[in-house]
Formats: sequence, C-alpha cells, structure tokens
Amino acid sequence: MAMVGLLWIAEGDVYVGAKPSGSAPGVRLTPDGVVALGDGQSGLHLWEDVRALTVRDVPVKSLKRQVGMAADVALDVVMNLAMTLGPGRTGEAPPMMTVELESNDGERELKAYVAAAVGYSSAEVELSRTLLSRLTEGAATMATTLAAMSEWGRAWEGGSPRTTQREELLRRWVGPDTL
Repeated sequence: MAMVGLLWIAEGDVYVGAKPSGSAPGVRLTPDGVVALGDGQSGLHLWEDVRALTVRDVPVKSLKRQVGMAADVALDVVMNLAMTLGPGRTGEAPPMMTVELESNDGERELKAYVAAAVGYSSAEVELSRTLLSRLTEGAATMATTLAAMSEWGRAWEGGSPRTTQREELLRRWVGPDTL
C-alpha cells in the first residue's frame, strides 16, 4: 500500500484519500466508475456519466502543521505514560476531504479520510487534481491511466515513495501534454 498524492494505491486498487475499512467513508476508482463506499454514500457512478471529479478540503503541508503534529505526538506519549489507557486518542478520526462528483444525474459530495498525517505538498495536490480531471476526459484516457496506476500498485513493494518520487509518478500518469 502506498500514498501517491491524494491517492492511496493498495495492490491494484486506487482510492481517493485513505483506503476505508468497515463502514468508514471512502472513494474507490475502478475501470467501471467511481465507487462511493461507507455509510450514507454507497453507490457506483459510471465513468460515462461522470463529467467532473474534484477534491476540496485538502490539508496542505506546512511547517505549522508539521510542528503541530510533532506536538500532538509528544503529548500522546506523555499522556500514555501518565495514564494506562493505551496508545492513541480514542474517538479521534483523521481529517476528511470532500470529493465532488459531477455527473449527468447532478452533483454529489463524497467523503474520504485524508491519508497524509501532516498534509500534502502543494505540488501533489495540484497534480492529483489534474489527474482526477484527466480521468473524466474519456474512456481511453481513463482506462490507460487507471491501468498504469494499478500496475504500479501491484509491482510496488514497501511504503509510500518519497515526495519527489510521488510527484514524478503523478506527472507520468497525468501525461506530458497536460502540464
């Protein structure tokens, strides 16, 4: 499993945001269409009906966000040493992104958890948004791009690539004509 921009690629599966588990909200991109997962937003939106796919409420990586995350981790360690409640804060979920899907049936707002603990680089955000837009350009573009992403996911071993590698992958999937 690996994070590449706003996407989470687990073997051959591609998600916008983190891969959901259980009834958690999520958005999966398949050769057939955009699949809304989780309580209150399940359903398949066929690519032939999808006119636009955008993401908002994306946390962008900043020094302030990184320092805040480090402070939270330090506070968690101190609290866990002081109390025997176990690791982590109970009841605290990661932030959510909104995936806006425009189709022939209207507009929908789907939710997905953010996969990046301290936010995404601004370059990754823009490249990811361009890639999602490109997926709605037509069946041939979508099929080729999703196939390349899935193939990479099946071949990749290890965690998420470094920032420069992620940006390079996104540029490759977007295509040379777009940027």
